[in-house]
Amino acid sequence: QVQLVESGGGLVQAGDSLRLSCAASGRSFSNYTMGWLRQAPGKGREFVAAIGWINSNTYYADSVKGRFTISRDNAKRTVYLQMNSLKSEDTAVYYCAADRWGAGSPDAREYDFWGQGTQVTVSS
Repeated sequence: QVQLVESGGGLVQAGDSLRLSCAASGRSFSNYTMGWLRQAPGKGREFVAAIGWINSNTYYADSVKGRFTISRDNAKRTVYLQMNSLKSEDTAVYYCAADRWGAGSPDAREYDFWGQGTQVTVSS
């Protein structure tokens, strides 16, 4: 079992930056690929980024490539999402998720554990 708690969301203006954090508790954090997914009002859950459990390979949705950076600190059991040049279309609830032995899948169904989400609102 892995428990995930996100933080760092908020209300910002277009062009601003935010850094989301996801603190994990439980065993074997380093064995989990960690992902960030988001859900805007009236839309399905959308893959944003993932970082692998081995070699920390990173994966990004085309919509955030070059603006967002995912990273992890296994010693702190924390994964981060640095979001720069935010746009109004980035407004959503952002979820942290864990996929044991995962390959960085963009499919939300592959993730085994989820946080409660943190709201990010970007005003234009």
